[in-house]
Amino acid sequence: MHLLGLKSNQIYNLLTTDWHGINFEPFEIIFKPAFDLAKISSRPCNLWRYREAIPIEKNAELITFNEGFTPLLSIGLGANLTILVKQEQLFSTGSYKDRGATVLTSHMKQLGISHLVQDSSGNAGAAIAAYAAKANIKCDIFLPEETSQAKLIQMAAYGANIVKIPGTRQDAALAAFEAAKNTYYASHSFNPFFIQGTKTFAYEVCEQLHWKSPDSVVLPAGNGTLVLGCFLGFNELAQAGIISKIPKIIAVQAKNCNPLAQAFHNGLKEVQKIEAQPTLAEGIAITHPIKGPQIIEAVLKTKGTFISVSEAEISSAWLQMAQKGFFIEPTSAAAIAGVTEYVKGLEKEEKIVTLFSGHGLKSLDKIEKILKVI
Repeated sequence: MHLLGLKSNQIYNLLTTDWHGINFEPFEIIFKPAFDLAKISSRPCNLWRYREAIPIEKNAELITFNEGFTPLLSIGLGANLTILVKQEQLFSTGSYKDRGATVLTSHMKQLGISHLVQDSSGNAGAAIAAYAAKANIKCDIFLPEETSQAKLIQMAAYGANIVKIPGTRQDAALAAFEAAKNTYYASHSFNPFFIQGTKTFAYEVCEQLHWKSPDSVVLPAGNGTLVLGCFLGFNELAQAGIISKIPKIIAVQAKNCNPLAQAFHNGLKEVQKIEAQPTLAEGIAITHPIKGPQIIEAVLKTKGTFISVSEAEISSAWLQMAQKGFFIEPTSAAAIAGVTEYVKGLEKEEKIVTLFSGHGLKSLDKIEKILKVI
């Protein structure tokens, strides 16, 4: 586990000079989780109730806002169609990324880290900035220039040093690598402690379903931290004999930026370079995900699929949810649009779980475009 104390210059040396030609095996944590259901049910309703399944050693140094155990609500989507939606927009910083941030920041605190560098398209940066503030860790966040202003303000409010990088999301990542050569790189894509947090989404879903798994989970997919976290979490529960099946993972991308979907449907294991177009779903606008092969493999192993949704479908789904009283960011609406598309091909009824990945207040500029207001 201490291998994850590597500084970013050591990680950088694992990469090729071509960002689109990365060739390395991401670090993984060798750890066997334990699940005592009686003990879990007696604990407070937050993600740390699964304490023995999260590889953080010291209870005294957990960096937490008592996050987790978000509501799982039934929401109708047209005639005879009901899905269950995890309300992840209710986290402290407004997105599910708090799951990864609490675990990764707790790990950093126990390593004695005093300064971190991270790159983000918005939500992960906000989450890391908030938890770093609580942990008293200095925080530099590198972001693309087009990142939503609301997210920039949120990170700055937590005291993070914001560095805007011209160009793509990958340009921001490369700038972060360079800046962090002598600093801990708190990457939600590279660092497996982040996924050790996002896997608790799967734990909570199964517990809320009385320790049964759904038939499928429909998830937005950019860098894949939620897809891979769910794949890990459901598999850990199955290996522990708590659930009897692994749900299909249905990964959703925007048509304007869908490298994973293109690779999957072309029968490829490696993600190819694409020319992306702007999308309302900025949270999943990743042109070349670092863990692309692992994301595709997770979907394949669960007998799932990838779905691409158009900007019109994202807008329509967002308006539909708003009319039900939910103010979500467009990336969340992409997942809802993905559900609508997915059920068209179903031959029998399924128990489907998806999520609202982030709050609408974080993406007001994108929502203005949907509403066409000035």
